[in-house]
Amino acid sequence: MTHSLVRVEHVMGMAVTLNLDGDDRPVYELERLADDVFAWLRRVDEIFSTYKPESEISRLGRGEVRRADCSPLVGEVLDRCAELWNATGGYFDVNAGGLLDPSGYVKGWAVQRAGDRLRAEGAVNHCLNAGGDIVVRGAPRGRERWRVGVRHPWEPMAVAWVLEVTDSAVATSGTYERGLHVLDPFTGRPAGELCSVTVVGPELGTADAYATAALAMGRPGIDWLATLPGHESAVVTRDGQALRSDGLPVAPPKPR
Repeated sequence: MTHSLVRVEHVMGMAVTLNLDGDDRPVYELERLADDVFAWLRRVDEIFSTYKPESEISRLGRGEVRRADCSPLVGEVLDRCAELWNATGGYFDVNAGGLLDPSGYVKGWAVQRAGDRLRAEGAVNHCLNAGGDIVVRGAPRGRERWRVGVRHPWEPMAVAWVLEVTDSAVATSGTYERGLHVLDPFTGRPAGELCSVTVVGPELGTADAYATAALAMGRPGIDWLATLPGHESAVVTRDGQALRSDGLPVAPPKPR
């Protein structure tokens, strides 16, 4: 007999949904896996939240502690952010706003790490959704892939695309919830030419950073996204254009 579990908790400032599907273990084992996922996300929030004055990343940003005094996770994240700064030509910049803020990578990295832990535990069919940044493995019962809706930037109850994905990560960066919160690090001004950027790839932290960088680039980010091997993308511009790469795994239309 197979079991499923869906749990939603508010952590890292957002609703996070975990769906464990088609597992032959008892429900209490699925509950334990869910407990581990949310405990990990809460730990990440305690270390990396820029909204918590006593988090390690806040104290590091204020110069109250040294990097060597922080958790090894801080060094791991900052090293990867430095690599992504190079990979994006400086558009993914954790210091763009004048304060240390690796949030554009941390959320995706944390969710990816949680998904990797689930897979290591044998939970081969799961979907973890943190505010639209999503890791999926396997598929729900009766399907070959998970269906993921990408929110329409102007219509909260509508989707711009429906994707069908498995063993993938889907990251979206947009202006529709937090306004013009992504800065062009070269001008210091908010980036507003693109309203929504979605990146599909093998690893969520990287996909999240790429989506943030493309949003910061504005229209040149559309062409830049096309150069990324192993990644597909979709963009909605400020003037209403909806553009996507040829390989974006869009779900086929339902037969009428």
